[in-house]
Amino acid sequence: MSIDPKSLKLFTSVLKHGTIAAAAESEHIAAAAVSRRMSELEQQLGTRLLYRSNKGIEASPAGQALLDLSHRVLNELDDIRSQMLDYASGTKGHVRVFVNISAITQFMPGELSAFLSENPQVQIHLEERVSSAIVQAIIENSADVGVITMDGPVEGVELLPYREDELVLVTPRSHPLAQSESVKFEATIDYDYVGLPAGSQVNNQLIRAARELGKPWRSRFKVTSYDALCLMVESRLGIGILPKGTAGKYQDVFDIHVATLDESWAHRKLVVCIRSYSALSPTARQLVDRMVGSPQPPRPSLINLRA
Repeated sequence: MSIDPKSLKLFTSVLKHGTIAAAAESEHIAAAAVSRRMSELEQQLGTRLLYRSNKGIEASPAGQALLDLSHRVLNELDDIRSQMLDYASGTKGHVRVFVNISAITQFMPGELSAFLSENPQVQIHLEERVSSAIVQAIIENSADVGVITMDGPVEGVELLPYREDELVLVTPRSHPLAQSESVKFEATIDYDYVGLPAGSQVNNQLIRAARELGKPWRSRFKVTSYDALCLMVESRLGIGILPKGTAGKYQDVFDIHVATLDESWAHRKLVVCIRSYSALSPTARQLVDRMVGSPQPPRPSLINLRA
C-alpha cells in the first residue's frame, strides 16, 4: 500500500488549521478536493482519522498516530530534497544540529569549527532550543543530532555522554551575596532573579529547588541569552544562574561576581541525543563520533533533561 505524500501534507494541514476550508485556502486547493482526499485516505487506511463537527475537525486516536508519523515522513522527504540539492551544488553532506544554550555557549563553537575545518564541504544547520524541544525535534526527525543536559527520564531516543558543566551564581559586585565565594541556594531564595525563557530546564530546576524549601522562586525578568542575563545582573536588576564556563568569560566583561553554587544539582552532565545511531547519515555519524570520541553505537536508553 502506497500513500501519496501530498495526501499526508493535506492531512497535517487540515489538523493544523482545524477546518477543511482553512486548509484548502492555505494549500491553494478547492475545499471539495481536500475533503475528497481525506475520505480517500481514510478508506485507504481502513480506519477513521478525523472527527468532524460544527466546531471543526479533530484527530481520532488513529489520526493522531498518523499525524505523528506524517511529520516524520514529510521531514524526511524534505531532508532528502535538501541533501540532494547540497550534493548537486558541491556540498558533501548536511547535518541538522539542535543544542541547548549551555552547549552553544561553552562547547559547540569550538566543536563545530574543528569539524568544519576538516570537512569544509559539509553544511551544518545549527539551532538553539531548550532541551525538551530538542528531544521532540529528534523524535520527529526535524533534527539529526541534539545536545541536552540530563535531568529526568524521557523515552524514544538514544544518547551518548558528552560533557559536564557546573552551575554558578552571578550577582552584582555590590550585592550582599558577593561577599561569599560559595553560596547555598537557600541563601538566594529571597532575592529577585533574572531567569531564562519559559520552559528552560535551568528555570525548572530552580523552581523545584525553591519548592523543596517551601518558598517561591521569583524571576523578575526573563531573557534569552546568558550575555543579556549578565547585563541585567550588572544593572542590579536581579541575580542569576549560569554555567561556570560561560560565567568565567563574562566575568571580565561585566561588573559581576561569580560564586560557587553549593548544591549537588549544580553539577550537570550533557549528552548527545539522537534517534538511532544506525540511522544517522555518514556525515552525521562522523560528527557524533568526533563529539563523543567513540565510533561505538549507543544503546536505546532513557534520557534525562536539564537546560
